[in-house]
Amino acid sequence: MKLGVNIAPHGAPAVALAAERLGYDVAFVPEGYRTDAISVLGTLAGRTERIGLATGVLQIPARSAVMTAMTAATLETLAPGRVRLGLGVSNAQISEGWHGVRFDRPLRRAREYVEILRLALDDKPVRYRGELTELPLPGARAEPFHQFGAPLGAAIPIYLAAIGPRSLELAGEVADGWFGVFCSPGRIAEALPHLRLGRDKAGLRHKGFEVIPSVPVVVGRSPEEAAGAVRPYIARFVSLGPKEHSFYHALMTTMGYPDEADEVHDRYGSGDHAGAAAAVPFGFVDATALLGPLERIAEKMAAYAEAGVTTLALSPFARTTEEQQSILRAAAEALDRAGLA
Repeated sequence: MKLGVNIAPHGAPAVALAAERLGYDVAFVPEGYRTDAISVLGTLAGRTERIGLATGVLQIPARSAVMTAMTAATLETLAPGRVRLGLGVSNAQISEGWHGVRFDRPLRRAREYVEILRLALDDKPVRYRGELTELPLPGARAEPFHQFGAPLGAAIPIYLAAIGPRSLELAGEVADGWFGVFCSPGRIAEALPHLRLGRDKAGLRHKGFEVIPSVPVVVGRSPEEAAGAVRPYIARFVSLGPKEHSFYHALMTTMGYPDEADEVHDRYGSGDHAGAAAAVPFGFVDATALLGPLERIAEKMAAYAEAGVTTLALSPFARTTEEQQSILRAAAEALDRAGLA
């Protein structure tokens, strides 16, 4: 099992360089409320030499597939052989509220997006007729997009974020890896049959498919105390959008915390962010994060590896870049203690 790191924009070069020195395989850059991923990755491409550079993840409603192909090709020029694309359909809150794209048929939208993206990266004219997308548009007085140059399709892996069974199957079918969030080792084991079903459906090998959960990590003597740093992050996700349309509310409910999921959502929606964070159950945090002393973290890493994880994408929860680098060093040591390095 390899290690990756999720990198926030603040202090990104220092954290990425530390991860590179420690032998981390890949740096993932997320998109959030105030930040895009590409700007940060462009900076990291010029500051690092070996570590993989990945979006973790790009919001599909925010960019056309052709623009994503152009962006990936540009990054590949800056960092040859190191670029990876993580993609996600996002959610109704972001798709409809931020980007003006209806959140209807998200799995079909993701499938067509990946198919168009692969056409563009394979140095082929992008002529495409899908159920939701047609390029060029009917009657358009234009030639199709053609990204001239060496084909990049095989060189740039595509990872698809997924939560439910159907989206997991789609990831197995059309992508090179799955990017998961709020994953316990048990949930990884439950996801694998759906991913394999997708691989089988497409006639693809299981070997080489990446299983990449994004996992918060806080090092400390007390797991309960360490969980406090992660609770606000979880509360924000669980509160996104109406309960009935929230992937993350449903996930907390499915994992055995329906009342707590409701309380987190209701408190956050009323503006009580601190109360929402406090309502996040320790059991949920502990199941989906690495908390506590190195020995405990090493045991949990071994459980992730046993469940089938290929790359553990760590989010070091700390206030300063120095503290984040310290967590990365500790996590690398824990991996070694677990006999996984």
